Amino acid sequence: MIGEYNTQRQDIIFREYGRHVQKLIDHIRETPDKERRTLMAHALIDLIRQLTPSLKDQPDNPQRLWDDLFVMADFNLDIDSPYPIPDRETIFKKPMRVEYPQGNVRYKHYGKNLEGLVKEALKISDPQEREEAVIYLGKLMKTFFATWNKEVLDDSVILKDIKVLSGGELSMNIEKVREDNLFEKLYRDRKKPFQSNSGQNSNRPQNGGGQRHHGKRPFNKNRNNNPHRRRDQ
Repeated sequence: MIGEYNTQRQDIIFREYGRHVQKLIDHIRETPDKERRTLMAHALIDLIRQLTPSLKDQPDNPQRLWDDLFVMADFNLDIDSPYPIPDRETIFKKPMRVEYPQGNVRYKHYGKNLEGLVKEALKISDPQEREEAVIYLGKLMKTFFATWNKEVLDDSVILKDIKVLSGGELSMNIEKVREDNLFEKLYRDRKKPFQSNSGQNSNRPQNGGGQRHHGKRPFNKNRNNNPHRRRDQ
């Protein structure tokens, strides 16, 4: 007898339940007595719980199993179900398409959120606070640029970009920026110096309890006072 290949069989809807469950559902549908069909359907639901290990890790939702049962029966199963028969259109309804935010970013290496910060800075009326906002923007821009590029961005380029993004309303003296290093990156990569026990910073430990001895070991004046030590050692 020639075996039946899977490519010649009818496609199963839920592969996690297996082909045998699909065949049992078809057998239930062909059973003429409705009461017997109902009993067989309840028994099949219990069998699915035992044969599907993934259901043990999920919260108990019996209605989902009954919905899957009706889907595998092509919504053509006349039984006394504890839950209403699901609607075909509701289950197979395609989800709404999520539109990606559209908008051209002028400087992609800064990101779109920076443009929003520039708009917030334009709302500031106090000159001192606006200058502090420009300094903060410069720090952010230098940090963002250094994240994706190895070279350091010049402060004049940052001021030019801020002026472009703000429509010429945000500006600052380049000499003041360079003199005080106002656009220093927010996150600096610094190695912490070694902190010794005495509180002094050093790149190497100070001489003390952790001192290494090179050559001969220091003389221990109590080594010969050991009463258990042999004299011939």
